[in-house]
Amino acid sequence: MIGRMTSQPPRPTLIADAAIALIAERGLRGLTHRAVDEAAGLPTGSTSNLARTRAALLELALTRIAELESAGFLDPALMPGSPRELLAQVAADGLHQALTSGRTLTVARIELALEAARRPELRDVYDRLGARFLDVAALLLARCGSPEPAADARRLIRWCDGVLFNATAGSGHGHPPTSAELQDDVARYLTALLARPE
Repeated sequence: MIGRMTSQPPRPTLIADAAIALIAERGLRGLTHRAVDEAAGLPTGSTSNLARTRAALLELALTRIAELESAGFLDPALMPGSPRELLAQVAADGLHQALTSGRTLTVARIELALEAARRPELRDVYDRLGARFLDVAALLLARCGSPEPAADARRLIRWCDGVLFNATAGSGHGHPPTSAELQDDVARYLTALLARPE
């Protein structure tokens, strides 16, 4: 009994994961406190006790998405390889994961990004959580010799977001890129991004 209890994720995690799954499956219209309770297998009112408002529930889901998406990124200082190879690998692997095993997270994040365009309080959360990815990209780009690592990081994140949207919800959803294609695409983009006129 004790072993089973300790192996279950904490209630906030159960609720956040259920909310993410609902957003990906039904869109934001299908996200209600009661629906999250049912999806998480929790007593009615559990979600309301944790996240009393819809805004709080959206923030909980977005925070969990950022936590899960960043879990695969190690400290760049501890990763072997040249900075450029490392950046290419991190970007390609991150994109591939987001389009395969992490597709539910990606769909939910796109839904939340659109909602953030209408809700300033969610926009603040989205931008704050996204800053950690920008920071890692800027650090690696600086090590690659970029004279504008912060600006190049924004360019790289924009490109990655475009790839994810195209392959998940855009015109490319029927033919998402393979791992090998992503490796090649990332290498090509980094070559163009880091190229500087003489």
